[in-house]
Amino acid sequence: MATAAVGGSHLVASTQAGAKFGWQLALLILAVNVLKYPFFRAGVSYTISTKQTLQQGYATMGKRYLVMALALNSVASVVNAAALLLFAASLLSYFIPFDIAISLSAAIVLALILLIILAGHFEGLDNIAKLIMGVLVIATVAVFFVALSNYNPAQTPANPPSPYTLATLGFLVVTMGWMPAPIEISSITSLWLKRQCQHRAVTPKTALFDFNLGYGVTALLALLFLGLGALIVYGSGETLSTSGIGFSHQLISMYSSTIGSWSHWLIAMVAFLCIFGSALTVYDGYARVVAEGISLLADRGKAWRDKLVTPVLLVMAAVSFTIVMFFKSALLAMLGFAMTLAFITTPVFAWLNHKLVQKTELHPDAAPSKAVKILSIIGLVYLFGFLFVFIWWKWFY
Repeated sequence: MATAAVGGSHLVASTQAGAKFGWQLALLILAVNVLKYPFFRAGVSYTISTKQTLQQGYATMGKRYLVMALALNSVASVVNAAALLLFAASLLSYFIPFDIAISLSAAIVLALILLIILAGHFEGLDNIAKLIMGVLVIATVAVFFVALSNYNPAQTPANPPSPYTLATLGFLVVTMGWMPAPIEISSITSLWLKRQCQHRAVTPKTALFDFNLGYGVTALLALLFLGLGALIVYGSGETLSTSGIGFSHQLISMYSSTIGSWSHWLIAMVAFLCIFGSALTVYDGYARVVAEGISLLADRGKAWRDKLVTPVLLVMAAVSFTIVMFFKSALLAMLGFAMTLAFITTPVFAWLNHKLVQKTELHPDAAPSKAVKILSIIGLVYLFGFLFVFIWWKWFY
């Protein structure tokens, strides 16, 4: 969960939010993490209770629900994969001592991803990704406290602009879109949990503990990256670059200039491996989710679904690479597009997960408490309400 989530939403959206508006968006980021919690939790609760994936649950409600989820997942898969591929390619370019076309670095990253997944080495890299995530958390906490101790209050503007205006609504939408991750990631975690249950004993309590820990880490990191933008960039007069390589340089410099030049290449490697790990999990996860959705609609078995994963992965790779070629000189524009799309589809997935959990008899240790049920209703009102405001602002204002 944390490995898939910590990518564009944290390293880009949270950092941008802090760089543009200081600490003013901290409550919004915290609220989004809290209000989306029941819908991510639904994937764990449903799967650990029924030993079925979310998409199998959608199918039990009726094929129209499964078709809706499959259509949205198919679009999200290539857009989100393309955004992470472009980001990973931009970070890879940082290590190359000569100018290299972003299309070539993207091709190298994509080839590595396909090689790892198709060769079946994903499990081993998944363990490495957890180690990288641990290093990233430690490094980010350390940099945050060093930046906090070095912070000069005089750097804060006397009359800071408010982020809560109609003019900044588009930016708020981008910030919330992938925070902490697109909700359809719940379908991926559901698949992973079902697979885990087939290989080891997993109880509802341990499954929810693992999920809550991962979710808590993503929420904490979101606030820490916001803090880095607020403490280091906000009020300094520096603006974040919109190009992939330019932004990557700024991101790494935020760490190295704070804790020392000795950490320069270490931070660059950790940042690359973090985004590469996110891209890898997204390509693998979405390919499996889309393949499962198609096999369920076709009423085919597991063997047919497993054979379908590779063709779906290759189509995803081809389409996402084409999208990267279109956005190759504008990383932030590509990420903004992906996050906006995620924001628009989020209420639909939230409603599907809410509806499925409501109609299913769950294990007592996995069933949502009264507080989580209330939070789920508030979350739906918030997500659909903000979506309607955004649609009005975008097309009718």
